[in-house]
Amino acid sequence: MKMENGSNYIYDEDDGSSSTGGSGRENSSQEYFEAFQEDGIAAIEEMKLKKKKALLEFRCMVQDAILGNYILGKPKKNVSPTQAAKSRQQLKEISLWGVPLLPTKCHQGTDIVLLKFLKAKDFKVHEAFKMLRKTLIWRRDFMANVDQQGEMLDPDFDKIVYLNCKDKQGQPLCYNIYGPLKDRELYKKFFGTKNDCDKFLRLKIQLLEKGIQELSFKPGGPNSIVQITDLKNSPGPGHKELSLICKKSLMLTQNHYPDLIHRNIIINVPFWFYVCHVMSSKFISQRNKRKFVFARPSKVTKTLLKYISPENLPVEYGGLYRENDEFFPEDRVSELVIRKSTAGCIQIPVPEAGVTMIWDLTVVEWDVLYKEEFIPDDEGSYTVLLREERESKGGEIIRNSFYINEPGKIVITIHNSTFNRKKVFYRFKTKPTVPMYVFYKK
Repeated sequence: MKMENGSNYIYDEDDGSSSTGGSGRENSSQEYFEAFQEDGIAAIEEMKLKKKKALLEFRCMVQDAILGNYILGKPKKNVSPTQAAKSRQQLKEISLWGVPLLPTKCHQGTDIVLLKFLKAKDFKVHEAFKMLRKTLIWRRDFMANVDQQGEMLDPDFDKIVYLNCKDKQGQPLCYNIYGPLKDRELYKKFFGTKNDCDKFLRLKIQLLEKGIQELSFKPGGPNSIVQITDLKNSPGPGHKELSLICKKSLMLTQNHYPDLIHRNIIINVPFWFYVCHVMSSKFISQRNKRKFVFARPSKVTKTLLKYISPENLPVEYGGLYRENDEFFPEDRVSELVIRKSTAGCIQIPVPEAGVTMIWDLTVVEWDVLYKEEFIPDDEGSYTVLLREERESKGGEIIRNSFYINEPGKIVITIHNSTFNRKKVFYRFKTKPTVPMYVFYKK
């Protein structure tokens, strides 16, 4: 059977007949697509079978290595039988990221951890096993476990690398903010000597380990981390120490934390970084290259909102999240889409008096006209203008509040005069309030 491009004809090579429609065409088309679908399903099933077979083989290999006392390399010679037995017993308890590696312990996270190594090596079992052994040996020598380090994070380090909230899939967000390193004293503190550089790298790994502790290692659960690197006002390529540490960190993550970084989002990307990334990308595996996402300054909010809900995205990036806020994560965020060259209206009903209404609002890629007013239900009352109509641009986040002394509604009007549609995210809540005149009476 053959389909000719640019026409509706289907040629059946068996009898040479042709048709432009009818049951013959429908039957032959159906047969073609059914055969194609069957081939696709067969290929998927075959791939699944290969992956299952690879996982089973990997499990057996890890089990043998643990029970045979060579998962961390060849056992030491000239060791007493008592010490050897103790070493074997300790090795049976070996774990990685809090997950036991011995398959016979039947921990639900074991297969998830082993699959990460298999995926990193395209399900080549022997290569995955080598990677696992190297990782375990490196962790032992580097003392990568947070509990073993006993180090307190530096307060200045918290300004540069920190964990904050989770993405839409419940995966921890790790922020790397390099702008503060423009300060010479701070840069010297972290990169002045080789020991300082090593300490900074250790702190980065320690924070990554803390993020991993928040993972569930359960089927369908959050089993990886999202990294966000902000290059706004960051030191340029001339700062070799920072570049070297970033490269080392990237390679350590690739070699010893396989499939634990779900996305690597780079925001506020300057031109020089693209050049540096192209040069360094030859050291990055093809699988990890696909995890990189780049966003120019004008596209930061739009890009981050693809992965992070507005209530978990910090206000400095166009979201609604503030530390120690009056709003809580469970407070619902609503979305309004305003089409090009139209106006959108948000109405917040306030059926009772004696409360204060608080609201948060952000527009992705602002550039709109914005106005707020309170309209009482009583037609004899006056409308209160809360915010005059004005043009809003940039990453402005609006928060306002108003004490309600009579039933009515808050009306927010947004005029979109651009040729692109705009997304608006907003939330609101009331809180009981005692009017100030009550205090004055007392």
